[in-house]
Amino acid sequence: MSGWFGLLGSGEFQPWSHDVDSWLLERVTGDGRVLVLPTASAPEGDEIFSGWAETGLKHFAEVGVSAEVLEVRDRTDAADAAIADRVVGASIVYFSGGNPAYLATSLRNTALWRAILDGLDRGMGYIGCSAGMASLGRKAPDSSADSFSPELWRQGLELFPRTWLGPHWDMLDRFAPGLVAHMTSTVPGDDLLVGVDEQTAMVGDGDRWHVIGRGSVHVRVGESWERHSSPDALALPLFT
Repeated sequence: MSGWFGLLGSGEFQPWSHDVDSWLLERVTGDGRVLVLPTASAPEGDEIFSGWAETGLKHFAEVGVSAEVLEVRDRTDAADAAIADRVVGASIVYFSGGNPAYLATSLRNTALWRAILDGLDRGMGYIGCSAGMASLGRKAPDSSADSFSPELWRQGLELFPRTWLGPHWDMLDRFAPGLVAHMTSTVPGDDLLVGVDEQTAMVGDGDRWHVIGRGSVHVRVGESWERHSSPDALALPLFT
């Protein structure tokens, strides 16, 4: 697996994240198109889904980057070959926030996900914010769950098979007190736990990364924690 990644703790389509977009666009292959996918927000209704779509198009129009929305709300859409074909030749797929477990379930083993994996192998970019990031690991949290129970954790897309990804890392305990401790205790000690603060991103090729934004990237390896802030570089192989 190859490709280029921008993993945002929060703040998709905000001015600070143009630096993330630029970093990837300087490196990716393809025709320059960015495909905006608000799929993770679909359970919140059409108004929310359309709002994220419009915000994404406006964000890229501000800097003259060609962007289009892929209307993928569920597994039926993700199985549509005509939609998957839109990935061919694109430079970036961009998944905004919502429910990570819903996003993983919607994409897993579909024509769209296969097209994205093929795109990554040719050097396409993947930007994922919040749910778009958290869905890529071994497990993905179900943000509709109302307790710290086993039902909180669903199968992730496992693009990074031994990694658990935590967006909003510096704000998790404000959303749900005790969530950081719960996540830390749930992740097996031989898996990686990577937390990304709000308005912060890690950008890289899956092995080597750089930090962009106002906060930090937090990495637990075994019992040890590392903290990296912009403009730090870090070696962190996530495909293995």
